[in-house]
Amino acid sequence: MSTSRPLSDTKAHSTVLRSLTGLLMVLGVTMLSGTIVSVALPQIVGSLNGTQSQYTWVVTAALLASTASTPVWGKLADLFDKKRLLQISIVIFIAASLLCGLAQTTGQLIAFRAVQGLGMGASQVLVQVVIGSLVSPKERGKFNGYIGAIMAVATVGGPLIGGAITDISWLGWRWCFLIGVPFMVIAMIVLSRTLHLEDVRRPDTRVDYVGATLIAAGVSVLLLWITFVGGEFAWISWQSGAMVGAAALLLGLAVWVESRVSQPVIPLHLVTRRETAVAIVASVAVGMAMFGGAVFLGQYFQLARGYSPTEAGLLTVPLMLGVLVSSTVSGRMVSRSGRVKSYVMTGLVTLAAGFFLLSTIDADSALPYVGLGMLLVGTGVGLSMQNLVLVVQNSVPLSELGAASGAITFFRSLGGTIGVSVLGAVLANRVATNITEGLGAAGLDASGAAASGTGTLNLDAMPPFVRDIVADAYGSATGDIFLVATGIAVLGVLVGVLLPRVRLRDSLDLPEPAAAVIAEAEGAAEDTGTARDRAPAAEGRGPAAG
Repeated sequence: MSTSRPLSDTKAHSTVLRSLTGLLMVLGVTMLSGTIVSVALPQIVGSLNGTQSQYTWVVTAALLASTASTPVWGKLADLFDKKRLLQISIVIFIAASLLCGLAQTTGQLIAFRAVQGLGMGASQVLVQVVIGSLVSPKERGKFNGYIGAIMAVATVGGPLIGGAITDISWLGWRWCFLIGVPFMVIAMIVLSRTLHLEDVRRPDTRVDYVGATLIAAGVSVLLLWITFVGGEFAWISWQSGAMVGAAALLLGLAVWVESRVSQPVIPLHLVTRRETAVAIVASVAVGMAMFGGAVFLGQYFQLARGYSPTEAGLLTVPLMLGVLVSSTVSGRMVSRSGRVKSYVMTGLVTLAAGFFLLSTIDADSALPYVGLGMLLVGTGVGLSMQNLVLVVQNSVPLSELGAASGAITFFRSLGGTIGVSVLGAVLANRVATNITEGLGAAGLDASGAAASGTGTLNLDAMPPFVRDIVADAYGSATGDIFLVATGIAVLGVLVGVLLPRVRLRDSLDLPEPAAAVIAEAEGAAEDTGTARDRAPAAEGRGPAAG
């Protein structure tokens, strides 16, 4: 098994840095495309004469395609030329973005957003795979810090940029889709000239199309159920039973297929490995913070506090600042020490603490207090998110890097999506209850108010005293959902304790003897974790440390 050049080579390091510019540009644009439309959606759907259900699908279509296809792209990166795959993903994204910007109906926009989701999911996982192919796990820490910073800016800055673009008369909402195109073209040119990777294509390559189809179908049905449950039908209903049963059947068949094919999309021995399993569960809490923080906090500032979309975006800056600083600093410290568990555990504990502070907020909470909670959540995400990916990448040989990266990215996205959907359902239920109780206390008929057609989001159409009731309802309900998030974050902390203490390797690939020891250890029934922890020390990669 080949161990590529060390990073001490100055010329090689310079090439990596130039390629990194294009890679981070790709990641930033694709991440931004997922959040930039959130503030502009009312105008987008309204101008295309869309319905409320179509409003939801403009977001869901891209999310479904991105999440369901992530593990497939990760596996393809192990089988085919990584650079060529990344270029294909960029072309898909550019073409879909242009089509979204030119869409004339909501149906067209939804279809084009699904295609854009394919490019988003592919680009995000392939960027991490390519970085993993260029640098060793120890050096990869600081690069992952840059990735975390890009994700932070895109997640929180997206709504702010989208609102500003929509409000500028000579731009308009179509530029929410078009603005990323020139940057992706530049990134394509940079990567074509600077990115040089070994062509790993093999004549015996087989793509598990059956497994990939079953995984995509099962995940899609599950996400569709989460999207509609609580709104279109009840949690306990025949529709829920049918969709959950279908998802379980499809995913069960996928596991059966993956356990029998020679080159599975998601190798089961990766998912069941101690490091990967722990990282996947812990990533659920991180995914919820990354996806849910900006969504629900932005809504809180607008509906409970009365700020404009642009002001709401500015008020969420502490969240972005926490991720930006902590991911960059911790990335460099991880690269220097080679130790990662302590940073992951600190991040998970800080994340739980931040969620707990936010669980106590209401419509009258002091802004510095809310800002402190957001800062802690952002810091927790920055310390743990990319370092969990690093733990998984450190435990696999280079030949399985794509599948491992795709697996943890997939489960983080899936967990975050499920978490956000559940929190959204809790929020809707609590808001409805709080409004009913508030109107009842004021001597008004809540059912009559609902029948009038005044939605709880249209605050400007409400009398001042009703607007105050709705604002209070959203304020207290936001605290309730973050209490649920606190519980999930605490679960992440408890699972994180099980993470092995490892020292990141200096080589790009596992040495052959170490890989053999790990493979043998994975076959043991009871002492899998212990055997794997001893393998690095046996190979002279340093004692276990955290």
